[in-house]
Amino acid sequence: MKIKYKLFLGTGSLFAMIILLSILASQFITKLSNDTKNILVANYNTLDYSRQMMIALNNGIYSKVEQQLIEENLAKQLKNITEVGEKELTLKLTNDYNKLKLSPNDSILIKNTRTDITDIMQLNMQAIQRKSNIADETAEKSIFEISIIGTICFLIAFILLVNLPGNIANPIKELSESIKQIASQNYSKRVHFDDNNEFGELATSFNIMAEKLEEYQASSLDKLMLEKKRIDTLINNMRDPVIGLDEKNNIIFMNNTALYVTGLKNEEVLGKRIQDIAVNNDLVRTLIQDLFIEKKINKPVKIYSDNKESFFNKEIIAINIIPTGENEEKFVGNVILLQNITEYKELDFAKTNFLATISHELKTPLSSIKMSVQLLENHKIGNLNEDQIQLMESIKEDANRLLKITSELLNMTQVESGSIQLIVMATTPAEIVEYAINTNHISAEYKQIKFEVKIDPSVSQVLADKEKTAWVLSNLVANAINYSFENSTISIQVIKDRNNVKFSVADTGQGISHQYLDKIFNRYFRIPGSQNEGSGLGLSICKEFIEAQGGNIYVSSELGIGTKFEFELPSS
Repeated sequence: MKIKYKLFLGTGSLFAMIILLSILASQFITKLSNDTKNILVANYNTLDYSRQMMIALNNGIYSKVEQQLIEENLAKQLKNITEVGEKELTLKLTNDYNKLKLSPNDSILIKNTRTDITDIMQLNMQAIQRKSNIADETAEKSIFEISIIGTICFLIAFILLVNLPGNIANPIKELSESIKQIASQNYSKRVHFDDNNEFGELATSFNIMAEKLEEYQASSLDKLMLEKKRIDTLINNMRDPVIGLDEKNNIIFMNNTALYVTGLKNEEVLGKRIQDIAVNNDLVRTLIQDLFIEKKINKPVKIYSDNKESFFNKEIIAINIIPTGENEEKFVGNVILLQNITEYKELDFAKTNFLATISHELKTPLSSIKMSVQLLENHKIGNLNEDQIQLMESIKEDANRLLKITSELLNMTQVESGSIQLIVMATTPAEIVEYAINTNHISAEYKQIKFEVKIDPSVSQVLADKEKTAWVLSNLVANAINYSFENSTISIQVIKDRNNVKFSVADTGQGISHQYLDKIFNRYFRIPGSQNEGSGLGLSICKEFIEAQGGNIYVSSELGIGTKFEFELPSS
């Protein structure tokens, strides 16, 4: 228990007992006062009235003055009846007195009246005695109970007096001894308090301090300097640029490669805020952009170095450590690491150019093959037998598939080279939907699939590249047909969504497992086990085309229920 709560509990208990003792004493005193008041007021008055009547009776009731005195006190007595039997005696006194007034010389009536007064006095004297006994009992009871409460208060105070100083002083004494040990450079000294209180917290902090001091004592300055030089040499000999920052974005180090590519000198940057360096250095300004935004942009950095353009992958690594003796991580700075990917970028450019060239070169002969197949299908040239027709269908299928692949490759090379040419203009959504349906109607009829088209009447136009958007929608519809069962329905919708126009294609096919949903827009990715052929480029190109127009594309799917693709573009 914490010391604060111990003090609160002990003093609070003692305070409560004192209050209880005060309340009981007040109640007992009030009760005694009431009992005493009963003795002094009611019974005393009766005795006084009776004494006055007895004096008047002894003086004789021949005088009007004496009679008036008796009658006044008798009237007061009638109003001051408080004891059992007192009423009857008072009424008897009244009756005998009234008779005596008629016969003042009757000795028997005088005797009876005197006896009545004496009986009333006797009754009240007995009541006084009884109430005095009750008051004595109340006093004794009060003294006993107050003594019990007082004894308990004394015991609590005694326990607090014996234990509380020790509970506070002993840990302080032990801590003082430990501090003396630390002052004597005995850093292995530890304090252990089992209680979960302020002293326990103090002991934990003390032990952390001692542990850190012990750690610092164990590490020599020469050893630390040697390790620092080793790390500095290692960083400076790295071929990739590396920049180290502390938690306040002050530059701790820049290796030789980083100094070279930025055109800076070591003495110009060490200890300076990197924001201040970025003011006069465009490259540094580019490198630190991601330091001040939550969403990191993984985009290669182009740097002109060695009389050529070089490409670097930038990575900002946050450095967090757990200080000795503590449990929570602490942020101590960042490291900006640039990885030279120029060689890979050049290979990528070569690959893109190769694919563009091959795709373009293949497209012409494939178009010729397709035209030749169409001519052979013309009955004017001649009729074909069934085997020839099947061969022609196979040739036509392969040619169409190759044309689709080469078209996708050409689109991909546009995306990779950054040469996507967009003609964005106000377009009617119905035209885009009609193109997608017409392009895929043969495949849909083959599987007896129906289209359910819903276009919001309020959507009249959309800002889009008509050709590329129609290609995207056509590709999504083709995928829906490929993965749908026969005799099913594909839903195509166009709705208004705030300031955007949303296109959606939903099927009731086999669906996509959740583990692949975040990968299907990656290039060359195909769902494992899929029976449908394809290059794995279609959805990737769809994503690039939509995002190039300032839109977004999404997918949602449930395995065994179906898949829904959506993309949105700005409305006109």
